[in-house]
Amino acid sequence: MQKTDTMKETILVVDDSAMNREFLLDILEDKYKVIEAENGLQALEVLEEKGASISLVLLDIVMPEMDGFEVLVQMNQRGWMESIPVIMISSENAYDVIDKAYDLGVTDFINRPFDPNVVLHRVANTIMLYVKQRKLSDMVAEEIAKREKSNNLMISILSHIVEFRNGESGLHTLHIRIITEKLLRGLQKKSVISMSEEEISCISIASTLHDIGKLSISEEILNKPGKLTDEEFVIMKKHSSIGAEMLKGLKGEYNDPLLDRAYEISRWHHERYDGRGYPDGLAGDQIPISAQIVSIADVYDALTSERCYKKAFSHETAIEMIMAGKCGTFNPVLLECLQDISDELKYGI
Repeated sequence: MQKTDTMKETILVVDDSAMNREFLLDILEDKYKVIEAENGLQALEVLEEKGASISLVLLDIVMPEMDGFEVLVQMNQRGWMESIPVIMISSENAYDVIDKAYDLGVTDFINRPFDPNVVLHRVANTIMLYVKQRKLSDMVAEEIAKREKSNNLMISILSHIVEFRNGESGLHTLHIRIITEKLLRGLQKKSVISMSEEEISCISIASTLHDIGKLSISEEILNKPGKLTDEEFVIMKKHSSIGAEMLKGLKGEYNDPLLDRAYEISRWHHERYDGRGYPDGLAGDQIPISAQIVSIADVYDALTSERCYKKAFSHETAIEMIMAGKCGTFNPVLLECLQDISDELKYGI
């Protein structure tokens, strides 16, 4: 069955010579849809418009307006080289020219004058290779998404068990996760940290396990309506180190960044920036940033939520209390981030 234009792979031919473009068109047009560009600037305009629908670029080196090397530089900067293969076509055959082309990411190099069979075979092989790579990448991405969904489900179950025993609504861990992500993005916006989306997601998910150690605390203490005695408070404070020990056992069995972040959050989310927290009395940057963020998120949500021992404070009162140091000392930059997202917290959770 002969392919229609809509079924054919699309090739962008970039060459300032009309004769060279016509020659390549004659070779390719039976099997491929061919788009032409007379120089590098036109090529970038086509790539900007067509994007991933371009299956291959056949690119000349010496051209007016913008040469082939500058096109490759621009394609690299815009991330197009990862998904769109490039075959260099040129009469230039000096080793330094060819090396530079490969250094900039071209898949193959074809010298003029063209041999039609060579052009067809190399084009077909390059497109087939990238199609297979895309399929493999899609499969890997799908598996990662499935694993993340499973992780999220199991973590949600565990965190809801903790909240159920603690007499909470089930929204606490969701709020912590949302606030944690907002604060992480706030720090990134201020250039305090640099994290990938995967790292931000990892810390946000791990934040939901911050109170897992409360599974070991008796319900009498967890749900006591009045103030805890000194002895009961000592027992309650142990939940952070106990939760860390639970996760530490899993860390030895599973090498996963999620467990590393969950461990540090569970153990140190009650530390304070001035060193007056627990269980280890860490201060300042000794406290991992993940734990610092969850610490302030936990305090805000505790203040604005009703508990068996207290009524909920308003958003404004909670922010005022935290900023005034009435709930312990926090990283000044994190306090700035909290103020930056104050309206989002008031209307978005």
